[in-house]
Amino acid sequence: MTKPFILIVEDNEAIATGLAMNLRLEGFESACAANGEDALAAMQQRAPDLILLDISMPRKDGLSLLSELREQGDHTPVIVVSARHSEYDKVAALRLGADDYVTKPFALAELMARVDAVLRRATQPATAPIPEPICRFGAVVLHTETRTVTQSGEPVKLTHLEFELLHFFVSNPSKVLSRRELLREVWGMRSSGSQRTVDNFVAQLRSKLETDPENPRHFITVRGSGYRFDP
Repeated sequence: MTKPFILIVEDNEAIATGLAMNLRLEGFESACAANGEDALAAMQQRAPDLILLDISMPRKDGLSLLSELREQGDHTPVIVVSARHSEYDKVAALRLGADDYVTKPFALAELMARVDAVLRRATQPATAPIPEPICRFGAVVLHTETRTVTQSGEPVKLTHLEFELLHFFVSNPSKVLSRRELLREVWGMRSSGSQRTVDNFVAQLRSKLETDPENPRHFITVRGSGYRFDP
């Protein structure tokens, strides 16, 4: 069985070397690139199953690389691993199509759990069933078989993980879902993961699918409990 190949895009040689070594100890294959341009060259030689991506790098930074990949239709799973803690950077990365965001310094066990979860999502589609292949709410139409979404007839671009979260919400209408449950069922995280990640992704769905994101009609916050999807 082929080992998953992970590309580490990190300009700090000590961090990159340490990550590569630990990934190999965990049974992965890995390679390192010091910036976005080197990463693109490495991807021409071998397509990775997952990318661990720093943001602050010379020549081509992480967000520029992520944007370029997604614009080209490359949906290789990406976990951003950055020292930037601001909400702006996290939201920017998620909007560009990152699958997860981990801040430095990080616990190695948590990072490995996230790597496992993202790879599992990439190879196993969501199992939660939807009664019909098409689901409608408001002006939004969700085509589950083609994994496409339209709003008032216009296509809405969702990342892989945004679609998975939407899919799970519409599969569980009117049910209060805790952040921990969403991390487990959508992200595949059994015991770790920032619940703030869920908040960021729900905010993304609201910005793309709600008529008034500040006063959501469909993706409702249930204080102290989590979220509820109202069709």
